[in-house]
Amino acid sequence: MTRETREAYLLGAERAVHLLAAEEVARRWGDESVLPGMTVGGLAGHLARSVLQVEWFLDGETVGTEPVSPVRYYARLVGTASPDSALNVGVRARGEETAAAGPAGVAEQAHAAWHRLSQRLGREPADRRVAVLHRPGEEMLLEGYLQTRCVELAVHLEDLALSVGAHCQTPEATLAIAVDVLVAAARDRHGDQAVLHALARRERDTGQALRVL
Repeated sequence: MTRETREAYLLGAERAVHLLAAEEVARRWGDESVLPGMTVGGLAGHLARSVLQVEWFLDGETVGTEPVSPVRYYARLVGTASPDSALNVGVRARGEETAAAGPAGVAEQAHAAWHRLSQRLGREPADRRVAVLHRPGEEMLLEGYLQTRCVELAVHLEDLALSVGAHCQTPEATLAIAVDVLVAAARDRHGDQAVLHALARRERDTGQALRVL
């Protein structure tokens, strides 16, 4: 599965790079996005980080701790539905920090990182680990981390496209991985019975079991 995951990630990242360079994004950089409290620029910065961070994590130091799975990476998140949660405040802050480079700068950085990764990922071994820099001491297998980036790309490609009125669809391979990870995270967080209700008996879905992000 490693090769397929890396290819799916690179396809999604390439689509993000193209969208970040779109005229519509630069023109509406300071406008509010479809995500309340987040500008188009901040959302673009957040999307770009799904390309930039892969390099940063690959270059981080690993020490051999038990790797976190992509399912647990999402299942353990708290405050995803609250705009004022520490999680979402941090996401917006990091997005705006990246956006400070401006639309051209963000697009150029993302394109350069994607180009390097398209060469680098194929050389990384199947058991390659990366350091989760925003959670000191944590590590993930590279494949697992790329699966989380497929989630972020799938979700935020659509967010940014809708924010600026651009036509941009997530590649099917990227989208399939995103759905698999998020459904598995929902099962981990709520249990199979609750997920079954969300899928087949919505009147009994009292906890929005399929809502992970």
